[in-house]
Amino acid sequence: MKAIILSAGQGKRLLPLTAAKPKCLLPFAGRTLLEWQLRTLAVAGVGEAVVVTGFAAADVEAELAGLHLPGLRVRTLFNPFYGVADNIGSCFLAAPEMVGDFLIVNGDTLFEPAVPAALLAQATAPVTVTIDRKDRYDADDMKVCLDREQDGGRRLRAIGKTLPPDSVDGESIGLLLFRDDGGSRFAHAVQAILHEPGGTRHWYLSAIDRLARGGERVEAVSIEGRQWTEVDYPADAERARRLVESWVAAGRFGAMAAE
Repeated sequence: MKAIILSAGQGKRLLPLTAAKPKCLLPFAGRTLLEWQLRTLAVAGVGEAVVVTGFAAADVEAELAGLHLPGLRVRTLFNPFYGVADNIGSCFLAAPEMVGDFLIVNGDTLFEPAVPAALLAQATAPVTVTIDRKDRYDADDMKVCLDREQDGGRRLRAIGKTLPPDSVDGESIGLLLFRDDGGSRFAHAVQAILHEPGGTRHWYLSAIDRLARGGERVEAVSIEGRQWTEVDYPADAERARRLVESWVAAGRFGAMAAE
């Protein structure tokens, strides 16, 4: 299993923390966000990771060169357009990697190993979006709408930040699984959007929305009760640190936490 980690951005909403380093290199409990992501994926059985770099790419390369992650091969892919395109540009450049079964991981999401394990165990569709549920959703949440009448209520109808509140069934946590021809269908949707005016300003999940609205089989797996967090704003950093420390204390990374 391969994972593609989208880590090209600077993370300007985290300034001043990201003035000189990308958010994937922010430290939490003694390791960077990126290292915790890689360790989590390794625990879940992922054997290869492709890290898409951009802002301060040399620093990310240096960080990866110093890591020792048994059983996990890590490569990088440089996105020179990170400053002028949203993360859909990183997905376009990573399209040759999108063969067979693979994961896409947002570069600002931390999750415990039980999260990808649940996704891998439950997913059955060519494209699967990992979601969580809560009582209220804010404007920045990447919301999902499900068709409760199909595929056990897991069929995705739409995904986006501006869905009508009464249609929202959860939020994407930034972890997707592609199987069979799901990757090629996604890559074609990305390419189609980039051919349109303003296409570079879209999030890559707009391609998932297009697939779902077009009748493609896209499903959701809920990880309710399992822990994760995004690191978007300075206030998120302290919460992320406490969360990672609690995972380490509980032994959720196993021997990987001590490597």
